[in-house]
Amino acid sequence: MIFESHAHYDDKRFDADREELLSCVKANGIERIVNVGSDFASCKRTMKLIEEYEFIYGAVGIHPSDIEDLNEEVYEWLRDAASNPKVVAIGEIGLDYYWKKDPHVQSSQRYWFCRQMELARELSLPVIIHSRDAAEDTITLMQGIHAEQIPGVLHCFSYSPELAEQYVKMGYYIGIGGVVTFKNAKKLKETAAKIPLDRILLETDCPYLAPEPNRGKRNSSLNLPYVAREIAVLRGISEEEVTKASWENAYRLFSKVK
Repeated sequence: MIFESHAHYDDKRFDADREELLSCVKANGIERIVNVGSDFASCKRTMKLIEEYEFIYGAVGIHPSDIEDLNEEVYEWLRDAASNPKVVAIGEIGLDYYWKKDPHVQSSQRYWFCRQMELARELSLPVIIHSRDAAEDTITLMQGIHAEQIPGVLHCFSYSPELAEQYVKMGYYIGIGGVVTFKNAKKLKETAAKIPLDRILLETDCPYLAPEPNRGKRNSSLNLPYVAREIAVLRGISEEEVTKASWENAYRLFSKVK
């Protein structure tokens, strides 16, 4: 059994074959999926998905690149949506300076990141954090608001093993996906080999970031065995040990999952 901790099956790239693919995913041992919202529209689509599919759970939150969607009305919508028993996290939230270089936009990202972290604290939900080209600001902000009191995962981790260890010490999980299979992903390979096994979550971020040998194609949860296999090789353990540990880790973090 495999737990997919981060997917975007509401994405339009799945419109043509979503039902068929999700049936296939379930038949291939992907027993639980967390579908993660990124903008307001995708959060609403996520709410529909979790109603339609018993094995899909949801996360609602506004991605830093989409904070123009955020205002007090949307914030209250997120609060209401999070009361649904199948909404298991606030996310994905965080900082992304790769696309957004304007200091005023970055300041707004930090503001809404803090607000959504506080929402998770208030609702006793974990967070799914996106951080790209914002390593220093992300951990500084998290330390400042005592994020160690809010459980969560650093999704699609891309920083150094040393920074991963800092997050693990704060009680966070590290989300590892298809990038770990790339030949040039030295830092992520080191991280996957080094951090405690009980802090690793398997994810795809599908439809993005398909692993080798399907790099460049549309990603799906069917590719998770490639990720688990690479982590197993890096750690010198079996693929089954990786999938079992990540399953237990995901259940521990997303405690509302049945």
